[in-house]
Amino acid sequence: MSNWLDAVKWDADGLVPAIAQDYQTGRILMMAWMNREALALTVQENRAIYYSRSRQQLWRKGESSGHVQQLHEVRLDCDADVITLQVEQIGGIACHTGRESCFYRVYQNGEWVSVDPVLKDPKDIY
Repeated sequence: MSNWLDAVKWDADGLVPAIAQDYQTGRILMMAWMNREALALTVQENRAIYYSRSRQQLWRKGESSGHVQQLHEVRLDCDADVITLQVEQIGGIACHTGRESCFYRVYQNGEWVSVDPVLKDPKDIY
């Protein structure tokens, strides 16, 4: 039996986009990147672990903020090049801006409008 990680189509940098969704509502919380080790550890530890391209290292979501993403399910899309994670967002904040979701801006009349409230000031999180 082949390794389940071999089914993923990793990009030239060995990464795959991962979309985190609230497991109850389906709301998209954030998008980040995973390498092979991050995906394997996510499944092993039952929490979202990403790969930070800027820091060039693994990033355990919530390790500094406490806003851990508990894993409920992992899915691979039909082209095998995108992962979705169904998660429980501990503390209700996924975004470093202090919002529930990183997708808080809506295009309206030629501009991006912030429509979701800041639940906690980032200065109080990090």
